[in-house]
Amino acid sequence: MRTIEVTVTYIDELLGTASADPEIHARFIASKAPDAPSRADEVAAIGAEAVEERAMTVFPRTEDGQPFTWDYQWKGFFKDSCGMLRRADGTKSKGLKAYKKEIDGLLFVSPRRIPLVLPDGAEVGSCQRPLRASTPQGERVALANSETVPAGTTQTFQVHMLRDDLEPLVMEWLAYGRLHGKGQWRNSGKGRFTHVAHRVG
Repeated sequence: MRTIEVTVTYIDELLGTASADPEIHARFIASKAPDAPSRADEVAAIGAEAVEERAMTVFPRTEDGQPFTWDYQWKGFFKDSCGMLRRADGTKSKGLKAYKKEIDGLLFVSPRRIPLVLPDGAEVGSCQRPLRASTPQGERVALANSETVPAGTTQTFQVHMLRDDLEPLVMEWLAYGRLHGKGQWRNSGKGRFTHVAHRVG
């Protein structure tokens, strides 16, 4: 198994993705991540009782209040990145067959909870933006609200690969993070990051 340690530094604010309403969050996990090791742990980690705005998306928190993201969110980022890069000529991702299955079965991220380390003196903020949708009843506009961590926030985690030839692909997906971020509203550039990686195993 090959392992790299990655430190990402966000160059734009990262938005939280967990619903502040524990019932909504539990249903979402049940539908999107039924194999999550502990749904109860994930629901408890959002600290819903401390959040006044139930429509807000938030970051899960450790017991001492530090925001973090889950390991599987990075696997989701890798799948999303690979799916897009497969459409571009000259990328390593273009040649990867059954890429979702490969990422799910041959690539693992640790630790389970990946802390978000904010710059000195920075605090968790919020980002409001309008959401527009065309419905049979006409145009609808709603206000979305998310917790944010600022540019300069870092995360460090390890990526474990059961095949050595996955390493250049992982590096390609991480490099894509400078162009297309992760988290809520990533299509607008939120959650973009730079990275430093080195092999540790």
